[in-house]
Amino acid sequence: MKEYSDYDAIPRGRADSDIVQGCAVLEGGAFRGLYTQGVLDALMEEDINLQTTVGVSAGAMSGMNYVSGQIGRSARYNLAYRHDRNYIGIGAMRREHGITGFHYLFEDLDHVEPFDTERFNDPSRRFIAQATDIETGLPVYFEKGKCSSILDAVAASASVPYITEPVEIDGRRYLDGGCAVKIPVDFALKENFEKILVVRTRNRDYRKTSRAPERIIRIEYKNYPEFKRNLQKETDNYNALAERLLKLEEEGRIFMIAPDTPVNISRFEGDLEKLGDLYWQGYYNARDALPALKHYLGI
Repeated sequence: MKEYSDYDAIPRGRADSDIVQGCAVLEGGAFRGLYTQGVLDALMEEDINLQTTVGVSAGAMSGMNYVSGQIGRSARYNLAYRHDRNYIGIGAMRREHGITGFHYLFEDLDHVEPFDTERFNDPSRRFIAQATDIETGLPVYFEKGKCSSILDAVAASASVPYITEPVEIDGRRYLDGGCAVKIPVDFALKENFEKILVVRTRNRDYRKTSRAPERIIRIEYKNYPEFKRNLQKETDNYNALAERLLKLEEEGRIFMIAPDTPVNISRFEGDLEKLGDLYWQGYYNARDALPALKHYLGI
């Protein structure tokens, strides 16, 4: 099993139990989520444990460990098991019908560093995973304690289109939350949070230019016209949202932490040194932002 060379330097410990009012909004991006994990670890070390967390795809997976208060756990698993085929690869495809072995990670490997289920399920903190309903093409927000299985909801949120089968929850089928909305800031705005922290996995100036091949979209999702329409508009929707986030940040409505340099790794990057560097980029970007963030949060 390959392992990141600076693995032992990843911080450990438990976050304080004090709660800070506000909502953390976490972008997805597969293994670009190492950036988010670095940010969240730095926040937990500073006792910034926001009352609500909403995440998409990798953001939802990272957010689980933020809510459970386990510093470094997400990064350690990703950097230790990136090349385990049961987590990413043929084993995951056989068992879970997708590129990521979500249940393998949270169930079979849980003994390595047990997930703090008791703290995660504490009703004093909210956790929401956004997935996309394949029938309607609309975002659906699954909240722990209010849905039949939050683990299935996170698995659905992280189910990559084209290569992953939809996840069925209560008779309906769902895929990657990013197919509908890649950064769920509107959830936080509609819930009337006064303080909203948005953690990006792309730099502020990044704009999408690539588009999924139209032919593949039409063939793969021909029976799901609304879902197909979202995929066709994905690039334009993302870029419009990126511009809107800049405006919200300028107005002081949100606080944003984003990579200070472009993130040049693939969604399923296999170079552990690059992934480790991205983790530390997130960690130190967050530490640099702490004075301004604390001022924004009023703590």
